[in-house]
Amino acid sequence: QRLKAAVHYTVGGLCQEVEEDKDVQFSKQSIAAIAEITFRQCEIFAKDLEMFARHAKRTTVTTEDVKLLARRSNSLLKYITQKSEELALSNMEQKEKKKKKSTAAKGERTPGEQEAAVTENEDSNMA
Repeated sequence: QRLKAAVHYTVGGLCQEVEEDKDVQFSKQSIAAIAEITFRQCEIFAKDLEMFARHAKRTTVTTEDVKLLARRSNSLLKYITQKSEELALSNMEQKEKKKKKSTAAKGERTPGEQEAAVTENEDSNMA
């Protein structure tokens, strides 16, 4: 019930934005109908995603499952693919930062830091 209310609230907000942009009006009944259709479609999507994962003998829904679900809408598929790539890049960057922090905490140096330290030592020995 809370989820359904949240969908209804969000649909109402989106309809209000469209009203302001396009100078149209939505009746309360039409907003309720849009919210109900949206909720039902989300239930269908959830079941489809679950089936895609189960078919692949997995218990976790992946981005590939979501892309498969969105395959009929080129613009949606393109958007999901773009966001998926952005998230993957962000996750890789965070892993690299964690890796650098953990090696720094252990007193170890990364290969680039080791090279810089050797060059620094050579420069000071020449002076």
